[in-house]
Amino acid sequence: MADVSLREQLEQHLNKSTVRAVVSGRRKSQIPSKWVFRPFMKKEQLMFQQEEYRNNQIFHKNMRRDEAVERILSLLESGYKQLDLQCEQKSIRVLVSKKGKCSIQEHRQQAVKKIDLAHNRKKKYILDGSDTVPFLVDLGVQTKEGKIVDKKRKKLGQINRFLEFIRDVLPELSKYQVEKRPLRILDFGCGKSYLTFAVYHYLKIQNGFDVEMTGLDLKEDVIRHCSDLAEAYGYEGLRFCHGDISDYEETGQVDLVITLHACDTATDFALAQAVRWGAKVILSVPCCQHEINRQIRSEQLSPLLKYGILKERFAALLTDALRGNLLEQEGYDVQILEFIDMEHTPKNLLIRAVKKSGGNTAKSRREKEQYDQLCDALCSHGTLERLLK
Repeated sequence: MADVSLREQLEQHLNKSTVRAVVSGRRKSQIPSKWVFRPFMKKEQLMFQQEEYRNNQIFHKNMRRDEAVERILSLLESGYKQLDLQCEQKSIRVLVSKKGKCSIQEHRQQAVKKIDLAHNRKKKYILDGSDTVPFLVDLGVQTKEGKIVDKKRKKLGQINRFLEFIRDVLPELSKYQVEKRPLRILDFGCGKSYLTFAVYHYLKIQNGFDVEMTGLDLKEDVIRHCSDLAEAYGYEGLRFCHGDISDYEETGQVDLVITLHACDTATDFALAQAVRWGAKVILSVPCCQHEINRQIRSEQLSPLLKYGILKERFAALLTDALRGNLLEQEGYDVQILEFIDMEHTPKNLLIRAVKKSGGNTAKSRREKEQYDQLCDALCSHGTLERLLK
């Protein structure tokens, strides 16, 4: 790039105060859609991380500051028409014409928050461990001094990931506070109740919701222990019950149903109960899905199904797809999301269903027909289908 003023701008402003630099506005469809450059410190040397956005994928590369300057100039020469350079107290926009002429616009702005130059930035959690939380101490995640136990950092990450899903549906759950009644929550198969305590703490302590929450599990000793902890913390409205998902009865409105790693068809019983109660939000992380694996048959898919491990994984995905479709037929908006990284466990999908206010009858009928065709083609009909019928 022959324009000296642009090089001078980059030399002056591409530094520690840079929030990010974005090269965009490609002139050719076959090149990456944009490039993003962010500063970080590596052994007291200022470096930049380059993010290349290509075909819905992001590729990273680290480089020195002088290399970043040359890279940006090169990109603006070779098919991009815009550079947005955001600094802590100003923003600079560079527009490049087809003939290579630069137009530089500089704008003062309110100072943005000082950026973190650490290369491996610490993830900000809802429960970040900065304060001592009693249930985290008693469940072995935190020491009495408030330090996170190293072996439990992944568990803390899982707890916070789940709380992020709760945070996403707060607008839906907030509606019930207007009705001047408690938010009613059921956690099926609560186990040691990491999530039960965390959800109660997040909604009641951190957000001030009026909450009535029940944890259900088959292990009597676990239920006794969790009940004692809830009483010790003064968690009014949190109770634990011994019982089975398949025959648990609850009267009245239930707003949020949680089921984490309920084995095989236990997930189906929990989902069916949630639908019967008209639960506004359902958050379900299924576990071992054996039922469809035993049923599935298809001549066309025999090259795939003859391998045991592939059949198992395919059946697990099919099971959750069928569950999601059935919930949609019952009037829910459904997403199937990644709960935690695959490296921690292959059982890492979460079904999030939010009850819709209305529905499209024609669309529901069409979805039902497509569901039936898929089930018949694969000879696969699950427990949730039977329970909802």
